[in-house]
Amino acid sequence: MKLDVWLPTANPFATPEVLAAVAEEAEPRGIGTIWVGEHVVTFDDYRSPYPYSADGRLPIPPESGLLEPFTTLAFLAGRTSSVRLGTAMVLLPQRNPVYAAKEASTLDWLSNGRVDLGVGVGWLAEEFAALGVPWPERGRRCDEYLDVLRTLWCDEVSEHHGDFYDLPPCRMNPKPVQRPAPPVHVGGESRAALARAARRGQGWHTFDRAPDQLAEPLAELDRLLGEEGRSRDELRITVSPYLRPFAAEDVERYAEAGADAVAVMLLPLGVNEVRAAFEGLEGALARAAAV
Repeated sequence: MKLDVWLPTANPFATPEVLAAVAEEAEPRGIGTIWVGEHVVTFDDYRSPYPYSADGRLPIPPESGLLEPFTTLAFLAGRTSSVRLGTAMVLLPQRNPVYAAKEASTLDWLSNGRVDLGVGVGWLAEEFAALGVPWPERGRRCDEYLDVLRTLWCDEVSEHHGDFYDLPPCRMNPKPVQRPAPPVHVGGESRAALARAARRGQGWHTFDRAPDQLAEPLAELDRLLGEEGRSRDELRITVSPYLRPFAAEDVERYAEAGADAVAVMLLPLGVNEVRAAFEGLEGALARAAAV
């Protein structure tokens, strides 16, 4: 069982000093993965409902945007040597897939193979509009972009011709250190997300779930994996309690429910709070190591 941290990279709190302190504290304590999220822009007014709050609103002020995830993880890569570095989640269908492949590959190269690429289809239609990307069929677009990533990571000469992207024969180097490719963790709570994880993923990453809320989606995931000739042993199941209360003894409960890792939210409001935040996880880290 791994204990991860999910780090909201919101300004004004995610300063270079805070990120450097997180790197310094995470690695020697045995944290599995540091996960960071993505929203390139935020809005004062939006109609899209945020799926992880009762009021449907993103729980940060609109003026408090997030750092870009690959840049942030590159900063952390330069200050660590063993902790894994994950996106939770890169909103793949709103990105250019060639640049996404290049950024992930570069990060994997510079970190000596420590990237976990979490991908999601997004919930904020207004963000897609700001980027000039169609909101409909974003799930199909995500699937196709995963194909584009795969050929760029794995093939010496890459090529793709699909409904959403056309890639002429080309070469992308350097390839990722992890072969054949960095693991892809699919984020999301819908059946479509579970089906994508079963078809394409090396992990399923779920948010805002208590241990007793895992049985139903994992049963559906097992069914979908069976249809693909796969088993759950091929996936890492990562659960983030998100804003739910979390205690050290919850580690065993999540493990018994089927999780391979728990990603606990770490929200130090300044550099002087980072060590105390990690010290508060010592009991959970000890329990995770014993599971």
